[in-house]
Amino acid sequence: MTQIPLARHDTAAPARDGWQLRLYLALRPLLRPVAVLALRRRLKRGKEDPARMGEKQGRASLPRPTGPLIWMHAVGLGEALALRPLITALQAARPAMTVLVTSTARSAAQVVADNLPPDCLHQSLPLDVPAYTRRFLDHWQPDLAIWSEQDLWPGLICDAHARGVPLAYVNARMNADAHARRDRVRGLYRDTLRRFALIAAQDAQSADHITRLSGRAVPLMRALKPAAVPLAVDASERARLQGALQGRRIWVAAPTHRQDETAALRAQAQLFAQDPRWLLILAPRLPSRAPEIAQALDAAGLRFAQRSAGEVPGPDAGVWLADTFGEMGLWYRLASRALIGGSFGPVQGHNPWEAICLGLPVLHGPNIANFAADYAQLQAEGLARQVTAQTLAQALDAPPPRQDASALVAAARADADALARDLLALIEAQA
Repeated sequence: MTQIPLARHDTAAPARDGWQLRLYLALRPLLRPVAVLALRRRLKRGKEDPARMGEKQGRASLPRPTGPLIWMHAVGLGEALALRPLITALQAARPAMTVLVTSTARSAAQVVADNLPPDCLHQSLPLDVPAYTRRFLDHWQPDLAIWSEQDLWPGLICDAHARGVPLAYVNARMNADAHARRDRVRGLYRDTLRRFALIAAQDAQSADHITRLSGRAVPLMRALKPAAVPLAVDASERARLQGALQGRRIWVAAPTHRQDETAALRAQAQLFAQDPRWLLILAPRLPSRAPEIAQALDAAGLRFAQRSAGEVPGPDAGVWLADTFGEMGLWYRLASRALIGGSFGPVQGHNPWEAICLGLPVLHGPNIANFAADYAQLQAEGLARQVTAQTLAQALDAPPPRQDASALVAAARADADALARDLLALIEAQA
C-alpha cells in the first residue's frame, strides 16, 4: 500500500493561474468586514475563545522560537491528533526543529495542546483574509508548511508559496461528496494544488479524486492514524476510577451523535437488565449536548452519573455521561470494548485508531465512508466488527477477539519515519 519515497512535484515556475483562482484572490481583501462580523457572531454563540480571537486574525499569542520551524495544519481535534506520529518522526530526525500546529475548531485547542509532543506549539489558523495571513506568515516564518486531511484554504496556500515556503499535502482525504463540491470550482483547486511540492493520499478513493482534481498523479501513503501515540491520561485519576468501578463491565461509545446514542442506549438497557454490572461510558462529540442526552437517558429509564458534575456511577447507574473535553484517553483505558460513533447516521464515521492503539477492539455501525479503508483493514485483522442497533448488545456480550494491532502500528510508524525524511528533503531542496 505504501509508496514512499514519494515523488516530488516541481512548483518553481507554475503555469498561469486560471480565472477561478485569480477571481478568488482578487476578492479576498473584500472579505475582511465579513470576517470581522463572522468572528463576532461566533464569539457571541460561544464558538470562539475570546482569549484567542486574535489568532483568527493572524495575531500570534506566542513568540516564535529561534531556529527552523515546520508549520502543520489540521482542521479539528481528530485530524490534529493524527499528526502526532509524524511530528514525533520529524523531531527525531531534526531535534532542533520546532513544530507549529494550527487548527480551526475551538474544541481542538486545549486538547491538542495537552497531547502534542514536546517543543510543539498550537495556534488557531487565521481566516483566509490577506491582512490576517500576512500577519501570520510574517510572525511565524515557516521553513515548511504541511497541510493534512481535507482542509485547504487557497489564499493562505498561495501566500505561503509566494514567499518560497515549500508546501506538502499529506494524509490527504477527499471522499465523493467533498470531490463533487470542489469539482464545481475545479480550476480554483487545480491551481491551488499545483503549489504543493508533495501530495500523498491516505486511501485509493482520495488518491483518485485528488488526481482528477489536480491533474497530477497522486500516490498512496499509509494513513498516519494507526501510528498514533496513545492519548494522554491522568494516571492518578485513572487509578482512582478503576478502584471505584471495580467489578463493572465497562464499554464506551465515543464520539457519539444522536443516532449512535439511540443504538447505544437500546443495547445498554438490554445488557443492564440482564446484568447490572454493565456500565456504558457515553462520550458525545459535543459535550454541550448533555441536556438533550440526559432527557434521552431519562426516557430510556437509565440512571446515569454526569462527569461534568463530578459524579461517579454508583451500582444503580447504568450510564456515565462523559460530557467533558479531553478525556478520551481515560475513557478508552477504563473500557474493554468501544463503539465508535458517527457510524449510525450521516456523519459517516470517526477515527477508530485512538481506541485500537490502546488495545480496544471496536464495533461500528454501517455508515463509515470516511474511514472505509481503515475499517476494512481492521476487520481483516479481526479488530473491528460491524453491528446494527439490533445486534449491538449481543456483540458486546460476546468474547473479545484475541488479536492486537501491534503489527499494524509498527508498520505505520516505520512509514511515518520515511515520510518525515521526504518532507525534510523539501527544506533542503529549498536551501
